[in-house]
Amino acid sequence: MKANHFLITAIFSLMLINGAVWAEKPFAPEKLQGTIRVDAEETVELITNTTNLLIVDSRKEVEYSKGHIQGSVSLLNTEMTLEKLMKHAPDKSTPLLFYCNGPRCLRSSKAAIKAQDWGYKMIYWFRGGWNEWVEKGMPISR
Repeated sequence: MKANHFLITAIFSLMLINGAVWAEKPFAPEKLQGTIRVDAEETVELITNTTNLLIVDSRKEVEYSKGHIQGSVSLLNTEMTLEKLMKHAPDKSTPLLFYCNGPRCLRSSKAAIKAQDWGYKMIYWFRGGWNEWVEKGMPISR
């Protein structure tokens, strides 16, 4: 009887601890103050028409290696430091475009906010990110 009680208690505890895993991921905000939100088509226009645009893929390296927007650099939001960003964009007037997996991914929004806090002035945010890019059949680099 004690073993069954212990097992039931352990399973219930694991369910509570892992509840966040079972819950849906939160949505990224609709807007980020101080950034310009773009969609896939606007991203293509930026890539085509914006000199020195730095495209930052805020996803994990394993996701980046499976496919990314051509010309992007991989800078995981949790590992992005001012020093790492400055290696790619030493001039804080450099236009930056951040993306991650899409509306249920918060990585690019967090990275864009960091860049803004560090004094970068021209920040674009592709909220639809990788999911929208692939859904719309945009070119993929590997």
